[in-house]
Amino acid sequence: MNTKEYMYSWHLSLRVDRPVEGCAIRPHSYMYGKKLDEREYHEKASQPHTKVMKEPPPSHEFSYRWFRGPLHEACAYEACPRRSSFSPHDWSKHALGGTDCTLQCVSTQSSLYKCTFCNSKCFVNAWKTQYTVPKEMQLREGHMNNNNSRSATPSRSRSGSFDTATDELYPDETGSTRSGGSRSPGPPIDGMAGGTLHMPGSTPAAGGGNNNTPATPRGFVGGYNGNSQNNSQDYYTDYNAGDDWVEITRDQLYMPGPDDIGRKLKLEAAAYSTDTGELLMSRVVKTDVVLARAPDPKKRNLVTAKGAATATNPGPRFRVATYNVLAEIYATGQQYPYCDFWAMSWDFRFQNILREIMDASPEVLCLQEIQADHYENHIYAALSDAGYEGVFKQKTRQSMGLAGKVDGCALFWRRSKFHLVESYSIEFNELAQRQCQQVLGINPRSDEGVAFLNRLSKDNVAQLVVLEFIQPQSRTSRDITQVCVANTHLYSNKDFPDVKLWQTWQLLQELESFVMSRGTNLPLVICGDFNSTPDTAVYDLLARQSVHPGHPDVNVTTDDNVPAILPDAMSISHSFQLGSAYQAVLGDEPWVTNFTLNFKGVLDYIWYSAQNLRPLSAAPIPDEAQLTKHGEALPSTEYSSDHIMLISDLQVVSNGSR
Repeated sequence: MNTKEYMYSWHLSLRVDRPVEGCAIRPHSYMYGKKLDEREYHEKASQPHTKVMKEPPPSHEFSYRWFRGPLHEACAYEACPRRSSFSPHDWSKHALGGTDCTLQCVSTQSSLYKCTFCNSKCFVNAWKTQYTVPKEMQLREGHMNNNNSRSATPSRSRSGSFDTATDELYPDETGSTRSGGSRSPGPPIDGMAGGTLHMPGSTPAAGGGNNNTPATPRGFVGGYNGNSQNNSQDYYTDYNAGDDWVEITRDQLYMPGPDDIGRKLKLEAAAYSTDTGELLMSRVVKTDVVLARAPDPKKRNLVTAKGAATATNPGPRFRVATYNVLAEIYATGQQYPYCDFWAMSWDFRFQNILREIMDASPEVLCLQEIQADHYENHIYAALSDAGYEGVFKQKTRQSMGLAGKVDGCALFWRRSKFHLVESYSIEFNELAQRQCQQVLGINPRSDEGVAFLNRLSKDNVAQLVVLEFIQPQSRTSRDITQVCVANTHLYSNKDFPDVKLWQTWQLLQELESFVMSRGTNLPLVICGDFNSTPDTAVYDLLARQSVHPGHPDVNVTTDDNVPAILPDAMSISHSFQLGSAYQAVLGDEPWVTNFTLNFKGVLDYIWYSAQNLRPLSAAPIPDEAQLTKHGEALPSTEYSSDHIMLISDLQVVSNGSR
């Protein structure tokens, strides 16, 4: 019988994202244990911030306390903008020169001794003004250290500084701040039990106010010795956060407010046994400086089309916007290494995106890459409060790991302008199945059918709504009172141009059947991210009703076992007379709608039926100097998606008037 006893090392992981005004921050905390053999036991037992026990960690829950610190001096260089500004634009890695390290002068001979600088540029500029301190003044003012060091090299530390009572912070591979160790604190203070555990998704405490409700039935950690080792019993009855640190809440979530800007926050997390209430471990981390919310977006002015005011019988006008907002599941440091991790967080980006939408004030809004959980928890509620109604269609694939982590399309309209008549969705996977079986007569389970469907089934979707104008004035029987709007996001892989062309062709066929069944005079607007530049067959099909048989996108070479998914080029056509709003107003397509380091080009469009709609205006895309003002490319602290929103005013043309 094996009677060998194992030991376990306990660890508590805690990290916090960079705090920004108005963005809820939540602790990323978990406790875990590792089984140790005899060799590992001696190694772990001698390590600080590790707790060695005879049992694995029991089931547990966390208690939290948040503290607000004193105002933080960011840089000793007098001309540094970060001394007075806490705008995200001034604190991005782009503004800091690509580094998140601070530097401190350690030369005891320099007048800058112990001064801290936010980056190397500020240090170099300040060094030009420094002077040598006389030796007797060095001794009198304590410049000399115990080793009489004469080093003139600045020391470097990560931007999250710390004190002796707090774990050291460093950005992890995701860019979040977490601590470098854990401690075993003393027991909770008597009389502080009670309250409820606040889980992610609950309402965070707002900045600027105190909330003394404990976050768990266990209360909060009573205190600990910042210099204690893993088995120390020198517990304290009070946590000495320092006279300059003020407790602000014991909720799990916290939303920084105006009072927090320019200060650091400190988070204390303690793990308690669910069964006994025993304090197991705790950790304290200090955040980076709380930043102010990003400034309002730069105003996008519209350019008016020539002859926009010459219609003899003008119909109703409405503003359309289309915007790929960049789903959180795609906003990664690997994809966008030039953007700060905190600037890619959904809470930060949603604020910017929502302000952009409100500034554009569209009456029809087509959105792509809307994450299902964000639509349910944030987007619909925010736009509903702003006077919009909407529908959502997610892609047909399964969620990426967790429920709601799949993106799709959302289409909104202003309630005071329209009411919904009809709403449908299109799944291209379903159309591929129908094409395979009913049109081509291929058995979907045969090798040919499987290859055909694998080539076409990319989970993309489209939306279709019919909206009716809300017009109090009297109408004639010939007035156009409705408009059809389609919203889509086509497949993104550049190596599948035939799939994008097939999707576009199928979408137009569906729209033809739909519009023709309701009368040929129903105005049509098609918006979206087509993932196709103006030199592609997708653009040709939309703009010219057909494609050239010799176009490379029509003649894609695939593996021998993959059948051709496109019919003869002469069969790829439609009957709509479509125009591009931007090309009609500005004379050409925008110079870009997608702007990253790896790709810069036009992928997004607003198409309209030319026989009964006309574009009145369009908002030009900002120039490269503006797009790169606060970052190498998009997304950045100013532009929170890698796409730029398109905005155009359209007008219904009735009775043949132009």
